[in-house]
Amino acid sequence: MVTALITHKAFYDHVTPHGHPEQVARLDAVLGALGGMDLLRVDAPLAADDDLLRGHPKGHIDTIKAAAPSGGWRSLDADTHMSIGTLEAAYRAAGGVVKAVDLVMAGEAGNAFAAVRPPGHHAERQTAMGFCFFGSVAVAAKHALEFHGLKRVAILDFDVHHGNGTQDLVEEDPRILFCSSHQMPLFPGTGVAHETGVGNVVNVPLPDGCGSAKFRAAWEREVFPRVDAFKPELCLISAGFDGHADDPLAGMMLHEDDFEWITGKLCDLADKHCSGRVVSALEGGYDLEALGRSARAHVDVLKERAR
Repeated sequence: MVTALITHKAFYDHVTPHGHPEQVARLDAVLGALGGMDLLRVDAPLAADDDLLRGHPKGHIDTIKAAAPSGGWRSLDADTHMSIGTLEAAYRAAGGVVKAVDLVMAGEAGNAFAAVRPPGHHAERQTAMGFCFFGSVAVAAKHALEFHGLKRVAILDFDVHHGNGTQDLVEEDPRILFCSSHQMPLFPGTGVAHETGVGNVVNVPLPDGCGSAKFRAAWEREVFPRVDAFKPELCLISAGFDGHADDPLAGMMLHEDDFEWITGKLCDLADKHCSGRVVSALEGGYDLEALGRSARAHVDVLKERAR
């Protein structure tokens, strides 16, 4: 079975101000690293408003549409900026992860990686923040439940920042298990261990400089047993590579082999419970060379494990 790569040229049209870490060159770094791989390449479609409404109220969607500039930039906060192409890119980022779910659920791909931008895991139900506009992975999880009739979906987030937006979108839905490891203290300041939703949220804060051994031990101790007990029918990954030692925004001190390791472990759980069904979506990662190497290590494992 093949691994699908979902992306779109429109992601290049989401242009951030000079010096912003979430830059167009990130997509070049990822796609360049994946060049030449035998992947099923699929264009990310625009998300339907019905899909976005599973995660966000209409007022939030309308606010993002109304904020779209006709030129230059519009800043929603100090970190989150819209250019002329941002609205389409944000719609295609969410639509791309939804499409990845459809491909995997239909058996057209064994697993999938959505190389999308802007990222999504900081977008709360009614607030764009942290470079994010729509909660793409959370929206895709709800699509899997409502459209494909699944009963249990797991979201596994190894970005160095807490997925506060994903948590906000799913913490009252027991059909979704959300697990996040993240550096703390660090933006956005959420994700302490006692934030547990309705028993469906597992937060694993880790210290600055934690390194590979503590990162791996935390997942082995805190996350994998919860996923195993939950028995998901689909695993979604928020794949942020900003925990890398070379990343300028944090200090978790991970390396490519850590992303290879965690991808393999998550694929093991997916093999056990959901016929290997894994959908991964790009979140963070801001050192371009480290991002490319890490994304390649991640997708190499997905490709090896596609079934």
